Amino acid sequence: MIAASSVLDRVLVLEMVRVTEAAAIAASTLTGRGDNDAADAAAVEAMRAALNELPMDGTVVIGEGERDEAPMLYIGEKVGSAQGSGPKIDIALDPLEGTTITAKAGPNALAVLAIAEAGGLLNAPDVYMDKMAIGPNYPDGTIDISRPVADNIHAIAAAKGVKPSEIVACVLDRDRHAGIIAELRALGCGIQLIPDGDVAGVISTTDPDTGIDIYLGSGGAPEGVLAAAALRCVGGQMQTRLLFRNDDERARAHRWGIDDLDRIYTLDDLAKGDCIFAATGVTDGSLLKGVKRRQGGAIETESIVMRASSGTVRRVFAEHRKGFA
Repeated sequence: MIAASSVLDRVLVLEMVRVTEAAAIAASTLTGRGDNDAADAAAVEAMRAALNELPMDGTVVIGEGERDEAPMLYIGEKVGSAQGSGPKIDIALDPLEGTTITAKAGPNALAVLAIAEAGGLLNAPDVYMDKMAIGPNYPDGTIDISRPVADNIHAIAAAKGVKPSEIVACVLDRDRHAGIIAELRALGCGIQLIPDGDVAGVISTTDPDTGIDIYLGSGGAPEGVLAAAALRCVGGQMQTRLLFRNDDERARAHRWGIDDLDRIYTLDDLAKGDCIFAATGVTDGSLLKGVKRRQGGAIETESIVMRASSGTVRRVFAEHRKGFA
């Protein structure tokens, strides 16, 4: 049982939804326009403004990058209107998870946010992360990222009481995943290849309607922390390890206090204690519908918000008739 946080009690769950709604609506104005950077910038600016209206002493621990790389919502940036006096909150965010998706009007672009008490979220460097995740209701230790893909598929199948060929995996469609895909094909598994958006990919393992049993592959470490926060709210298992392509990335990890470069991180290492996760759809996807603009100026959004201590999952449909508020 995860104890409720009195600190997070002071930051209303629905306020987090307002933040992701603001980012999603701003990004949606650039859907299909072919400009990744403009879509991301619009989402970042809107999310930053919304966060700064909240009565908290917030620190961005997962953001758009380090300060010299990102003018807004960089790692270490302070947000909130109660600096020094409000509840101390760690924030992991991706104002637009799926910039390319949005630019091309593809599926599953999201505005994403997770919060926890100070120290509750891993301050992960902006490097790649190998990820393996399954949904709830499996015995502890079902997955082990240090073992071959086939071993993990057999373990999941045994826990479900099905054949390995009945397992469905979600994998980012990247050349680097050719080996994983080949192993899955050899077992006869179903594979859902996604173009981008591995936060949505991990969350899809928790929804029986998606039919996805496991998420596999490498993607950004910041997105891994966001996905872990969501998984912690609804139950599931996740293991990850950081991947380093060069000495600069290893040095970056050391700057963030990570000395064991081969460490395997579990769900509790990535997101611990009580936490809140919120996401709003930018484009239509398997998790959420995207932003819709109706005749007369109304804007419709669909969001999801989860809390670890209660296990509550809320879906929020909003109709904004007089602009965003």
